[in-house]
Amino acid sequence: MISDLADRLGLAPGARAIIVNADDFGMCHAANTAIMQLLPAGLVDSTTVMVPCPWAPEALAFAASRTDLDVGVHLVLTSEWTRYRWRPLTGTATTLVDGAGYFPAEVLAVEQGASDADVAAEIAAQLQAALDAGVDVTHLDNHMGSVYGLLTGRDFLGPVLELAARHGLPFRLPRTMEGAAGDPALQATLTEAAAAADALGVEIVDRLWTHPFDALPGETYEWVREGFLALLRAVPAGVTEIYLHPMVDDDELRAAVDFGAQKRGHELRLLSDPMVLQAIEEEGLVRIGWRDLRDLQRGER
Repeated sequence: MISDLADRLGLAPGARAIIVNADDFGMCHAANTAIMQLLPAGLVDSTTVMVPCPWAPEALAFAASRTDLDVGVHLVLTSEWTRYRWRPLTGTATTLVDGAGYFPAEVLAVEQGASDADVAAEIAAQLQAALDAGVDVTHLDNHMGSVYGLLTGRDFLGPVLELAARHGLPFRLPRTMEGAAGDPALQATLTEAAAAADALGVEIVDRLWTHPFDALPGETYEWVREGFLALLRAVPAGVTEIYLHPMVDDDELRAAVDFGAQKRGHELRLLSDPMVLQAIEEEGLVRIGWRDLRDLQRGER
């Protein structure tokens, strides 16, 4: 499903526009090191900060010092690692924590146990913390898809879209996504959510793409690159966000995460790989940022 977003952005007819977003800014120093290299170099178009995480102050300080770059807020309701965890900004006397006082590790626990009021308060606090730090926030998105209701059908899109509308921010909500074409229920959910975003004037993308998060057995960097090149070549007309998790694959990252360190290191390497950059150019993909959508939403284009 393609909207008129590309037309309203002033792109050429049939343009294949991409936003390459680096998720998880602020999660750890390994993430910050990677993203603070990639973003100023234009190797990613935007990033989003996990405000509750211990390394968020470094990320927020960088973002406040570079308000020319596209930095959003990665709304967090989960804390998925075993040895490295984070808590809500609104405290632990809420429905947003597990028995240890952290955000739960799984999205299912959020959908089943979190109250709408607690979610609304927490996501507002996360955005406000970024604004108070001096970040010129360009957009909102969500860590692990915890607000979309993909597991039980109970979503928190109402509070998120209201927050986005109130602050004039676009939100990572695709009109379609991988697998939706073969899942009528999922596509119906996305269509309904998109209508709610449209009604509030919140700009959203046509589609949301990534590639497998964890490494497969025996997976090499070259194999990952071939998969990513195939993804780039398949981008259709309209506006597609491609989100990755680039990080430095070092001792800190391997101590923090239970899996995926190697893949995150591969993604850092991918984004400056000459073959990837050449494919983007040869395919005629148009690089845009979330600031373009924010300006459109605010009537500033």
